[in-house]
Amino acid sequence: MLKVANLIPQKRLLVVSGVVIMLMLSLVIRFFYLQVYFYEKYKQKAEVNRIRAIPLNAPRGLILDRNGEIIVDNYPTYILTVIPGEMVNKSKNFQIISQCTGIDSTILESNYKKYYRGRFLPSRIAKDLTFDQLSRIEEHKSELTGINYSQFPERYYSGKINASHLLGYVKEVDQTLLKNLDVEGNYLYGDLIGWRGLEKKYEKHLRGEKGVLFVDVDAFGREMGHSIDYQKVIPVPGNDLQTSLLIPLQKMLEELLEGKQGVVLVSSPKTGAMLAMVSKPDYSPDLFTGTTTIEEWQNIISNTGKPLLNRMTHGLYPPGSTLKMITAMALMEKGKINYSELINCNGVYELGNRQFRCWKEGGHGSMNLEQAVAQSCNIYFYTIVQRLTLDEWAVACKTFAFGELTGIDLSSEAKGIVPNSSYMNKLYGRWGWSKGHLLNLSLGQGELVVTPLQMVQYINILAMKGKAPRLHVVEGAITKEKSINYYSQKTWNRMEKFMQNVITSVHGTGKRANPNITGLTIAGKTGTAQNPHGEPHAWFVGYGEKNNELVSVIVLIENGGHGGEAAAPIAGRVFKFLFSTKENMKLAFTS
Repeated sequence: MLKVANLIPQKRLLVVSGVVIMLMLSLVIRFFYLQVYFYEKYKQKAEVNRIRAIPLNAPRGLILDRNGEIIVDNYPTYILTVIPGEMVNKSKNFQIISQCTGIDSTILESNYKKYYRGRFLPSRIAKDLTFDQLSRIEEHKSELTGINYSQFPERYYSGKINASHLLGYVKEVDQTLLKNLDVEGNYLYGDLIGWRGLEKKYEKHLRGEKGVLFVDVDAFGREMGHSIDYQKVIPVPGNDLQTSLLIPLQKMLEELLEGKQGVVLVSSPKTGAMLAMVSKPDYSPDLFTGTTTIEEWQNIISNTGKPLLNRMTHGLYPPGSTLKMITAMALMEKGKINYSELINCNGVYELGNRQFRCWKEGGHGSMNLEQAVAQSCNIYFYTIVQRLTLDEWAVACKTFAFGELTGIDLSSEAKGIVPNSSYMNKLYGRWGWSKGHLLNLSLGQGELVVTPLQMVQYINILAMKGKAPRLHVVEGAITKEKSINYYSQKTWNRMEKFMQNVITSVHGTGKRANPNITGLTIAGKTGTAQNPHGEPHAWFVGYGEKNNELVSVIVLIENGGHGGEAAAPIAGRVFKFLFSTKENMKLAFTS
C-alpha cells in the first residue's frame, strides 16, 4: 500500500491550529463571561422567566371619627384576570364569562385592552364579582384558559354619614394616569389611589405596602404552583386615619340641610378641630366605588345644584353683614368712632346721585354702635365706613386672613378676593370706581368673596380674641397659630359684648340661634348677602361657650333669604345638640 506524504506546509498548519485555539479560547472566555462575570445578571433574568411574582394588594387604612367609630372601611371584592399568553381562544372565553356574569363581552374586551401589560402578566377584565357569578365561572373552569380570580380590598362606606366632599374618593390607576401624573410609589394598573378629599391628602398614610406571592411557571408561562424558593411577602395594611368629626352631629346637620343648597361648619376654636363639615347638595360616597353607570354619572352632572362642588372649600360667596365687625373694630382701634355717637337711620342713605338702602324699610331710627351691630343697621355702617380708606379697610380684612388660604389639611381650597385700590384700578380703571364701592364692600357685597372655611377661621379668631390654631380635620395634624396683634384687648372684649347682644337683644337679628340653655353664652352675627341670580344668601356666624368649652358655627343657606330667619335656627340646633346634655358634651370635647 502506497503512503502519501503529508504535503501541508508547516506554516499553514500553525495558522489553522492558531485559529482553532483562538476559537476555543473565545468560547471559554464567553462561557466565563456568561457563567461567572455576569452570573448575577443572567441568574436574575432566568429567575424572572421561572418565577412569577403576583402582587398582593394591601387594604387601605380606615377613616374614623373622633371617638373611633368607622366612617370608611374596606370589604373584600373579587376581580377576574386573564393571562394573555395562556388564553387559547379569547372570544370563546369572553363569551362564556359574559354568560356567567351578565357583563357584556365588549366591556370585557375593553378592560382587557385597558389593563394589558404583557403576554404573561395578568390583565383585569372584571371586578366586584359576586359569589354567585364566581360559582358559575367555576362551573365552566375546564372550558376557560388563562382565567383567574382573586380578592381585592374595595372601599366601603358605613352609611352613617355622607361627608362625600370631605372624605373624597379613590380612583383606579390606569395607563393614562401612570403616564400623565407624577405618581410616587409602586403603583400598578388597577391599584387604588386617593383622588379627592382626605383620601388624596393622606394617600401615603392610608395606602399601605403591597405583598408578593411567588409561583413557579413552565417554559410556556403556565403556573405550576407556589415556589418553594421564595417566601410569600405578607401585605401591610395602611394606617388608620382618625378625624375630629363627630358622627351624630354630622348626621343631624346632613339631614337638616337635605333639599337645600348650603354649608354648615362646626369647629373648636381652642384647637382648630372641625367637628362637622356639611356641603349640600352632595352625592353618595360610594358613587365612585366599583363601576359608575352612565345613568348615574349623567344624573350627577346634569343636577343644577352642582353636587360635585365642594362649597366648603371652593364655594365663593359675598359674606354680607357678617363682616361688619371688621369695619367696627378697625374704627374702634383707630379711635375714629365714639361709642355713644348716634346716627339716624331712616332706611335710605344718599351718596351723590345714588341711594343705598337699609334692610329694614322705614329705618331703625337713631343708632349707636352697639345697637347697630345687634340690629345690623346698614345705614349706620354706610356712614362710618367712609372714615376709612379702601386700603385701610382691605388691610383690616386681611388681618383676619381673608384673601389667603386657611391651610386646612385638605387637598385644595380657594383663596377668595379682598379688593384694594390696586385691584379696583385693574378691574375698573383709575376713575372707574368710587366711594360707593366701599359702601357695598363694608356690608360684605360687591367684589369681596370668601369661602365658608375662611369664615370659620374668622369667627374662631374673634372667639379666641386674636389667637386661633389652624383649622384641621385629622387628629394630630400639625397646626400653626394665627395671631393678630392689631387690636387691643379692650376692642376684642367690646366686640364680643356687641355680638352677644345680637343673640340676646330683643331686636337682635340672631336671637333664633339661642336654644336658651342655662350657662350657655352665645355671640354671633347674621348676614343677608344679595345675590344677582336669585334670593339672597343667608349667613350666620357665631360661637357658644359653656363650662369653659367653646364651639363655633358657620351656616350658609344659598338663596335662603334673611340670615336671622334661615341660618340662625340651624346654628341654634347645633348649640342645643352640643350643650344640652353631658353625654354629647363628652363626645364632642373629650379626645
